[in-house]
Amino acid sequence: MIATELGISPSTISRVLNTEGDGALRWGSPETVARIRAFAEEHGYSPNPQASSLRTRRSGLIGVLVPRLEDYVLATIYGGIEEAAWESGLSTFVTNSQDIPANQRARTQMMIDRRVDGMIFGDAHLDHQFLDEVHGQGLKFTLASRRAGRYTSATVDDVKGGRLVGQHLADTGRRNVAVLAGLEFASTARDRTLGAVEALADNGIEVPPDRIVYSGFDPAGGRAAVEKILATGPVPDAVFATNDFAALGAFGALRDRGIHVPNDVALVGYNDTPLAEGGAVPLTTIRSPMHELGRHALRLLLEVLAGRTPESVLLEPELIVRRSSDTRATTTPV
Repeated sequence: MIATELGISPSTISRVLNTEGDGALRWGSPETVARIRAFAEEHGYSPNPQASSLRTRRSGLIGVLVPRLEDYVLATIYGGIEEAAWESGLSTFVTNSQDIPANQRARTQMMIDRRVDGMIFGDAHLDHQFLDEVHGQGLKFTLASRRAGRYTSATVDDVKGGRLVGQHLADTGRRNVAVLAGLEFASTARDRTLGAVEALADNGIEVPPDRIVYSGFDPAGGRAAVEKILATGPVPDAVFATNDFAALGAFGALRDRGIHVPNDVALVGYNDTPLAEGGAVPLTTIRSPMHELGRHALRLLLEVLAGRTPESVLLEPELIVRRSSDTRATTTPV
């Protein structure tokens, strides 16, 4: 329609509308460029991103794969990714794998078929077999929240976060500690557990293997893990859940058995989600810079797409002490 109305070739119009600023002058005189742009603005025309991508071989689209977007932590990380992408002139779309390998494979292929420029994986597994496959196929990606192999990632220093928890429990006199470790294939579960166990060992407190239970990061997983611990040994005097949602499930299981937090059992979570401060007993937890983590993951991906090999980013955790582990506590960063 523009070509017919203005008497200008479609190729010239396309080039002008898809070239910013004075660069469009290479396709026509200043008068021609001005006429095309004025007509397009008046009639609501905009550049065609699909047509543009065919020329540049870039779609401007970033795929993001997470276990479940309804999780507050993952949604907040994605918010950081999307914000940073928008600032860089990129679009994102996200889908869920439910941490199921078959879903991970199918969703990734779907994104590749949609010609994403690169991907951010928030569901990386420690064995990194799948990541090795897609890396071998030439897919550009970074990791968010979880680490795997030597692939570039933006994560929190979860070992340090776990150590902060272990030291806090030792400092408050807890000696019989159980850990609700989360999903065994996730670096978040392994690293947080490792840090806590190491810090407790430094204080002469052993955590036996049967006091470490790998289960889901959700309330159901936390409840199941606590019930297993209570069924196989004495009531611990402290429980560290590597996720606030698992801590919520643990709290419910303890309450149902008449076990009180914190008088009988200190309870500590991880991530400092809104529910941590607002529960019946405010939850001691580790604060993670989740939104910032997402922004870093996108920035790292831009470097990878530019052909560079950036160093992974390790963000600082912060211990937030509340009443679930210390009856004297108000909300206190440590």
